[in-house]
Amino acid sequence: MNLMAIVKRFHDPFIVQYKNQLLPGHLSALRAILRCRTPDSGELHVRCTECGQTEWRPLSCGHRSCPQCQNHEASKWLERQQTKLLPVPYFMTTFTLPFELRPLAWLFQRKVYTIMLDCATSTLKDFGLNPRHLGADMGMTAVLHTQNRRLDYHPHIHIIVPGGGVDKRRRQWKKVKGEYLFNEFNLAKVFRAKFLEAINKEGLRLPVGVPQKWVVDCAHVGQGLPALKYLSRYLYRGVIAEKDIVSCRGGQVTFRYTESQTGKTCYRTLKGEDFLWLVLQHVLPRGFRRVRDYGFLHGNAKRLLKLIQLILRVMLEENPTRPRPVFKCPCCKATMVITAFRRPVWAAG
Repeated sequence: MNLMAIVKRFHDPFIVQYKNQLLPGHLSALRAILRCRTPDSGELHVRCTECGQTEWRPLSCGHRSCPQCQNHEASKWLERQQTKLLPVPYFMTTFTLPFELRPLAWLFQRKVYTIMLDCATSTLKDFGLNPRHLGADMGMTAVLHTQNRRLDYHPHIHIIVPGGGVDKRRRQWKKVKGEYLFNEFNLAKVFRAKFLEAINKEGLRLPVGVPQKWVVDCAHVGQGLPALKYLSRYLYRGVIAEKDIVSCRGGQVTFRYTESQTGKTCYRTLKGEDFLWLVLQHVLPRGFRRVRDYGFLHGNAKRLLKLIQLILRVMLEENPTRPRPVFKCPCCKATMVITAFRRPVWAAG
């Protein structure tokens, strides 16, 4: 089922029902989805290099919340991350914000999301530097997710951590032994303390009843590639794939998801306007980076990463630039070249 068709069908009742909760970013995402791959997003005039066939092709909107867009960007991100993989055990740590603090996160999204990322990564960094654990500077890739599999509001941070780090004092690489990284309960205690301290420094008012026990999960994920592929699916293409929208009839939308505990396929049905809100509530503040690299995986640490790869005897291969998909002629399937551009209707004037 096409998300654009659902937006068109339920746009007006959705605006009426949720007008007091909509932010500028939500409206921007709505407009982008409606114009995606239509003349409103602009068009390219293309010509076949073989048979001479010509036509106008509409452009995608490019919005990161649109499920039709940015597959190329997700593929490029995954390729960049693969060039950083090391022959060490990898771990996925997940820092979850308690239910009681989610209203605060919703009201102050940019501040709270930034605090979550900073506190989660600094917690792991401190544990890594502790001589009782590893005694080394670690690298990590952190990704903010705001949804669970049912698409409810559920802010949490996934962090992929290579099992090792750099001991700068001794100038050596230290590798984690076995399939254990850090104690989850201790990580949760430190993360909680850091987060609450940061919230107080920002002058934000904490709600009553903040729980004492928070949840942090730390799991061994093999060599890291499966975890990267999992994260790449949610980076640039919205929170739901259109193939998972099962039906739209009788004023209701049904979508499927995989239950995390059992692995079973489940279905959820809502009114059309409620489904749109379920999707759009996860639109991030403008310009907010949901994925960030730290330590020796940071973009400014390329020389250090190459040195680590040499030490660990990683075969470094030239990473060719991934070409963008080309237009194919509908008649003879040959490559079509761009000959003209028509500006988006919404941007004209």
